[in-house]
Amino acid sequence: MRTKLFYFVILFVSIASHAQQDAQYTQYMYNTININPAYAGSRGVLSIFGLYRTQWVGLDGAPETSSFSVNTPINNSRLGVGASLVNDKIGPTNENNISVDLSYTIQTSADFKLSFGIKGTANIFNLDVSKLNPDDAGDPQFQDLDNKFTPNVGAGVYWHSDKAYVGLSVPNFIETNRYDDNDVAIYKDKINYYLMAGYVFDLDKYQYYKFKPAILTKMVEGAPLQVDISANFMFYDKFMLGVAYRWSASLSAMVGFQITDGLYLGYGYDRETTNLNNYNSGSHEIFLRYEFFKNTGKITTPRFF
Repeated sequence: MRTKLFYFVILFVSIASHAQQDAQYTQYMYNTININPAYAGSRGVLSIFGLYRTQWVGLDGAPETSSFSVNTPINNSRLGVGASLVNDKIGPTNENNISVDLSYTIQTSADFKLSFGIKGTANIFNLDVSKLNPDDAGDPQFQDLDNKFTPNVGAGVYWHSDKAYVGLSVPNFIETNRYDDNDVAIYKDKINYYLMAGYVFDLDKYQYYKFKPAILTKMVEGAPLQVDISANFMFYDKFMLGVAYRWSASLSAMVGFQITDGLYLGYGYDRETTNLNNYNSGSHEIFLRYEFFKNTGKITTPRFF
């Protein structure tokens, strides 16, 4: 026997698995390596990134995501490497993804480079049975709900310059059935397809003011097409303001500060445009990025992505 709470939670997890799949980010343009391995090393420096996101604040069991990554080019070669850890919590579930990335870059013109990347991921998924209050704790179907390990692989391409980028990626090629009950998948990870692009416009001849529109499209079988459109402004290479719209889902505001040559701080706030807005006070996302520069020890023209 299972309690009504158990059915409710499984329903919640099932909905989350189909509607959200991979963890989502408002400031995706700074966190590209999590969805596209070809980004590894593209900034030309050792880059360390940490992010925390709490979604739908005030709603019990709402998603909570922590992300940490590091990536760097390998000396003067065409290779780049990266590693990342993403922890994603939804209700009674706790999922960890540990990934390594390898990229290879070729020069396609004086300004543009084309990078190819592959990703290997170890996924550890846990359902905290103690939160479900089952009527029969000895039910054998509850014995296999802890620390489910699955491997995965992904790939991506990333065409970029100092002012523009286009990326196409599939972080995970293998669809995974989390739990089977009489050969019926209760929780299933599906393939996520990402297409992203952005361009930086100089708004004055001194390049004090810059404008970058960007778009991220996410496609998952069985879920509505997700489209994120953003518009960011940078002032004196030190201060950033932006807004974003997730199609039929939310509006966002973003702010960023280049605190030192190597340290950047960003914050984003989302507000739902659906009926879900009545049950939460919004979503918060904050990140820090630190980069180590060679030679001069400083960056001459900060990258906007």
